[in-house]
Amino acid sequence: MPQQADQSYALISVFYKDGLDKLVKSLSQRGYRLLSTGGTRAFIEELGYPVEAVEDLTGYPSILGGRVKTLHPKVFGGILGRRDLKHDQEEMQEYEIPSIDVIVVDLYPFEETLASGADHDSIIEKIDIGGISLIRAAAKNYKDTWIIPSRNDYQNAISILEKGTPSQEERRQFAARAFAISSAYDRAIENYLVGDHSFNLNFGPEKVLRYGENPHQKGAFFGHLEEVFEQLHGKELSYNNLLDADAAVSLIKEFDETTLAILKHNNACGVASRENLTQAWKDALAGDPVSAFGGIIITNVEVDGATAEEMNSLFFEIVIAPSYSKEALTILQQKKNRIILILKDFEAPAQQFRSLLNGALVQDRDFVTDRIEDMETRTQRAPSAEELSDLAFASKICKNTKSNTIVLAKGKQLVSSGTGQTSRVDALKQAIVKAKSFNFDLNGAVMASDAFFPFPDCVEIAHKEGINTVIQPGGSVKDQLSIDYCNDNNMAMVFTGTRHFKH
Repeated sequence: MPQQADQSYALISVFYKDGLDKLVKSLSQRGYRLLSTGGTRAFIEELGYPVEAVEDLTGYPSILGGRVKTLHPKVFGGILGRRDLKHDQEEMQEYEIPSIDVIVVDLYPFEETLASGADHDSIIEKIDIGGISLIRAAAKNYKDTWIIPSRNDYQNAISILEKGTPSQEERRQFAARAFAISSAYDRAIENYLVGDHSFNLNFGPEKVLRYGENPHQKGAFFGHLEEVFEQLHGKELSYNNLLDADAAVSLIKEFDETTLAILKHNNACGVASRENLTQAWKDALAGDPVSAFGGIIITNVEVDGATAEEMNSLFFEIVIAPSYSKEALTILQQKKNRIILILKDFEAPAQQFRSLLNGALVQDRDFVTDRIEDMETRTQRAPSAEELSDLAFASKICKNTKSNTIVLAKGKQLVSSGTGQTSRVDALKQAIVKAKSFNFDLNGAVMASDAFFPFPDCVEIAHKEGINTVIQPGGSVKDQLSIDYCNDNNMAMVFTGTRHFKH
C-alpha cells in the first residue's frame, strides 16, 4: 500500500463539482485532511467524508458576500511556506499555520457568464480573486505544494495518487498548466474591460501532447477540447490527429443531408451524400480507397451497426459522429487504439490564428457556404437542377481543401480532387489522373475551383474530359475568355463572387 500523506491538508474549493467525488475519495484514502469552503464543503460532507471549514482555520467567516473566503495568512502561509527552509517552518509553527500540500481549485466561469449575455455587474462578480490567488500561490511553490487547477486534471491526479504521491516533476507540470489557465483567464478579463473583442487571443488551458507534427517536436493544445468532443475509446489524440479532426469538423459542418467524409492530411479523399449512411460510406470510400487507409472518418448522423461493420474492414485512426448505436460501438471498439469521438454541438470560434515569423496572423473564419441561390449563371447554357446540386456539393469540398485546388464531383460523390498545387492547371490534371485511376467516368461530372481562372485552359481541359459544368468565384480581368469558351462548347458556368483560398 502506498505511503500515507501524513495527515497534511488538501484544500478543495471549486465551482464545478463534476468528477470531484472520485478525487475526494482518492485524497481521503491517501490520508489527506480535507479543508474546504461553502458549497464545496457541503458537497464533500454529502459524500460522507470528514471535512474542515476554512473559517475554523482562519477564525474569520466568509465575508463581503463570499468575495473573501480564503484570503488569509493561515491559508496562504500554509501553501507558500517552504518546507526545507528553517525560518519558514519556525514562523509557521509560531503562528500555528498548517502545511497545505494539495490545492484543488478552479475559477469562476467568467467567459461563460460573458457569453450568456449577462449584465456588467454579473460579469464583474465572476472575476475570481481567491481562486486565482490560490492557483498562483500553489504553482509558485510547486516544490512543496501540488496544484490541481481544473476538473480536466482530476483523472491524471487520481492516477498519480494511485501510485503514491506526486513527484516534483509532476508537480512542476501541473504548475505550468496552472499558470496557463490563469494567464488565459486574465486575458479574457482584459479583453472584456478593454472592450475590444475583435481578436480574442484567449485560447484556454494547455494540454501537453505526446509530441508535435513529428516525434522530435514538442506539442501542446490550448483550449477546451471537452467542449468539442467526448472521447469514447482509443488512444490519446495527437497533434496530427487534432489537425485532421479540425479539418474534418469544418468540412462536415457544411452539410445538412446525410453525409460521410474520409480525410487524409487535412484534405478530403472521399465524400458522399446519400439517403442512408452505409451507402454514403461505400461511395465515399470508392472516391479513393488507397488514401483512405489510415485516415479519419466523419459523419453528421448516428453510426449504425451495418455501417460500422463495413467501416471495420478498413484501418483508420479516428471516427467522429454525433452518436453511435450500441451495436456500432461494440464493432468499432474491437480495435484497441482506434479513437472514437462524439462531436458535440459547439460553436466554432469566429477567428483563426496562425503563428509565423516572429508573430501571428489573425483572420475571421470563412463562414461563407456557396448556396445554389448565390450562383450567378454567366453562360448561355444554365446548369440543370441536378448539376446545381452537384455544384453546391463540390463547392463545399473545394472550400475545405488546400489551395490551389480543383474538385470534381458527380451525383453528390467526390470523384477526385487536385490539392495544394502551385498551378490550377496542375490541380485539374492531378484530379483527372486520380479519377481515371479509380475508373470514374468523368462525363457529366462538375468542376469546382477555389479561385478564378485567369485563362480558359482549365475549362478547355475539363471539357475534353466530358466535364461541362463549372463553379468558380470569378473576378479575373480575363473572365470573359473562360465564358466564351464555355459558350462555344455548350458548357455551363456559374460565378459565386466568393473566393475560398485555403493555404
